[in-house]
Amino acid sequence: MTVQADVGFLEAPDAQRSKQEQDLKRFLVQLGLSLLIFLVAVAACFLLSPYAPNEPNFLERLSPPSASHWLGTDQLGRDVATRLLYGGVWSIGLAFLVTIVGAIAGTAIGLAAGHFGRAADVTLMRVTDSFFAFPELIAAVTIAGVLGPSTTNMVLALILVGWMKFARLVRSLSVDLAHRDFVVQARLNGLPSYRILWRHILPNIAPSLLVLWTNAWSRTILSISGLSFLGFGVQPPNAEWGAMLLDGKAYMQTAPHLMIFPGLAILIAVLSINLTGDWLRDLLGSNGAAAG
Repeated sequence: MTVQADVGFLEAPDAQRSKQEQDLKRFLVQLGLSLLIFLVAVAACFLLSPYAPNEPNFLERLSPPSASHWLGTDQLGRDVATRLLYGGVWSIGLAFLVTIVGAIAGTAIGLAAGHFGRAADVTLMRVTDSFFAFPELIAAVTIAGVLGPSTTNMVLALILVGWMKFARLVRSLSVDLAHRDFVVQARLNGLPSYRILWRHILPNIAPSLLVLWTNAWSRTILSISGLSFLGFGVQPPNAEWGAMLLDGKAYMQTAPHLMIFPGLAILIAVLSINLTGDWLRDLLGSNGAAAG
């Protein structure tokens, strides 16, 4: 009985680890399917929609939802449903790009701060803290306003204000991992720093980074829509959800669908990504909670 109990005790962590790996694989499959659906939607924009997103049709301006225009038309007679699809490419796609670049930059800075001496740590963390002194959206609006309203300047501004959380998280986790036995052993075995970072540090902080990245992705969608609504982001005639809200603001009383549908698109996209991040945080346990 004692031997069987001991065996069961030893097998329990392996079984738990196996379940976590299966859950993580299931999540990656779901993420891959979501990206595939997104790519199909992008293809549908170009192949299936009978309307061009920026082509005006003044004979049908401000039409309500109908069989020919499922979500109605805007002030220039453009199909709202088509523009929502194209707008999703801008809003979701640009947010994906911004958060990926921000995560890479922040991770590199955090690793450098945590593993290349006290001078590097103090200098890089002081720079990071100075960026934290300004609210993210206000800083982005200021930078975009100074550089001038354009999509490129908006992306640059959001990258400049979006890397700090990744840097602080990575620095904190990597400093803790640097004192673990397996990292100390690797250092004593003569492994160079870059191999220690690549083989031992990054794989252990990746789950926390993934949780933080999903949250940053949803926030960046809101930031892009907000900047475009203020006139600092994607410029007309390109369709972007925040820019569509700006265009429909003047017609809220006579054609409320111009604001309702872009607002719902932003809500659904952000809510879906946030729910995915919450589920991933619960899945990864304490590591994911650290990223919150």
